[in-house]
Amino acid sequence: MAKLSVNINKIATLRNSRGGNNPDLVKVALDCERFGAEGITVHPRPDERHIRYQDVFDLKTAISTEFNIEGNCKEQKFIDLVLANKPAQVTLVPDTEGQITSNHGWDTIKHQAYLKEMVQLFQKEGIRVSIFTDPVREIIEAAQTTGTDRIELYTEYYAANYAKDPVKAISPYTQAAHTANKLGLGINAGHDLDLQNLKYFADNIPNLLEVSIGHALISDSLYLGLENTIQLYLKQL
Repeated sequence: MAKLSVNINKIATLRNSRGGNNPDLVKVALDCERFGAEGITVHPRPDERHIRYQDVFDLKTAISTEFNIEGNCKEQKFIDLVLANKPAQVTLVPDTEGQITSNHGWDTIKHQAYLKEMVQLFQKEGIRVSIFTDPVREIIEAAQTTGTDRIELYTEYYAANYAKDPVKAISPYTQAAHTANKLGLGINAGHDLDLQNLKYFADNIPNLLEVSIGHALISDSLYLGLENTIQLYLKQL
């Protein structure tokens, strides 16, 4: 079964809106673990509009499941943050400054040499590396040459088209997964996966190892409660 890593960025956004510590980010992360989540994901950005850099240090000493830090490795502050905390996994995402949310994967062909350097930097410190990619065969093949351990498939296209035609929506992801499997790359996935589309995705992606879900899961929890929502997502997997 693929692991569920809960992205708690939205909890930090809510906390930051009032300037205090309510909700308590660390407590929420510990509760997510207690409710069955098998990992915690954070995606700090330079403006710290949700996850603050200090949050990463606080979480690292508190949580016991897998810690996944996402972000843009072109920011030196991000590199330093990851190396200082040594999470189980770092996910390299090509964000631009001020970007609301991630909206594309790496061009692993164009940035092949750079990504290889970054992968080696983190792996040397015992950190598993995943590269955020679109479901394109050539992109995944180039990702493999960087030495990365895994790729994370950017699933917005799938989520946006699932209701209209699930077979068509899943097709490029299934093909991408077969390519990754053939090359020996682990497969993660994330972006806009939810209770409606997650099961079909997980059922059709061979050897899916992990999904990272934040916005939809936290939104669902407003109606369903956090513990119940995590259990429902686990059930889809």
